[in-house]
Amino acid sequence: MESKVKGAPAKLHIRKGDTVKVISGNAKGETGVVKQVLVGKLRATVENVNMITKHIKPNAQNPQGSIEKREGAIHISNLMVVDPKTGEAAKTGRKANDKGKLQRFSKKSGNFI
Repeated sequence: MESKVKGAPAKLHIRKGDTVKVISGNAKGETGVVKQVLVGKLRATVENVNMITKHIKPNAQNPQGSIEKREGAIHISNLMVVDPKTGEAAKTGRKANDKGKLQRFSKKSGNFI
């Protein structure tokens, strides 16, 4: 799998559905579930974190237009996966499981994620 960004890793440490903690930026310290990973831009959208205001232009279905709140994308370097066993943010690595398939694990506790 090739990445569109020059110098980007082929695989990312975050996947859709992971619980992550924001480690820097305006939303520092907040946790949430990853809704979407934008691999080409190295960003992720996290549920109820980094909320932005989006102005919607008027159209036939919505003649008034509107203002809505939605999640903004956060760079993946500012996110850490939360270990499901301990509940703390931890670095991840990859090692073979019993069947020989590479699987992510927490470097802090050694448990598979």
